[in-house]
Amino acid sequence: MSLIPWLRWSEAPPRLSSRSPAEMVLETLMMELAGQMREAERQKRERNNTVRKICTGVDYSWLASTPRLTYDLSPGERLQLEDVCAKIHPSYCGPAILRFRQLLAEQEPEVQEVSRLFRTVLQEVLERMKQEEEAHRLTRQWSLRPRGSLTTFKTRARISPFASDIRTISEDVERVAPPPPRTWSMPEFRTPKAD
Repeated sequence: MSLIPWLRWSEAPPRLSSRSPAEMVLETLMMELAGQMREAERQKRERNNTVRKICTGVDYSWLASTPRLTYDLSPGERLQLEDVCAKIHPSYCGPAILRFRQLLAEQEPEVQEVSRLFRTVLQEVLERMKQEEEAHRLTRQWSLRPRGSLTTFKTRARISPFASDIRTISEDVERVAPPPPRTWSMPEFRTPKAD
């Protein structure tokens, strides 16, 4: 018996920082796809076993060993998915995985459809990245734009709260002016003056 595996605990763990963020995103997304494909395969196997148990009335699943994954991506499809995954920004990796899991839970696809759903999620994320980059670019242009017209407007429309020509409510209340003459809707009857 070799003692080498027991002595490896003293070695330093491999450094994760040597990989670029794009490589880490690619690896994370492809591991998620592989895991979800295995899960879809397992669910399909369980459904088949349940149907077989109902039809035969006997459960021999304890005798069977777990079969290997029967569906795998073609090399061309894998390369295409890896190319799309490499374009995903690290901040969008988590939301992409959550959206992918949400779609899988809603649709419960077959194993062959998992990679198609994964591709649609990646396309949605890339589209959202483009939209947010465009919005960021537009706001950056707006903030760098000269404000000549707004500046001239500001200088022309100055408001001074202490100007005397602006009337306020307190001035109207504080002013003691004679009451305005009364107006009557009927003619005024006066008594003749006695001389």
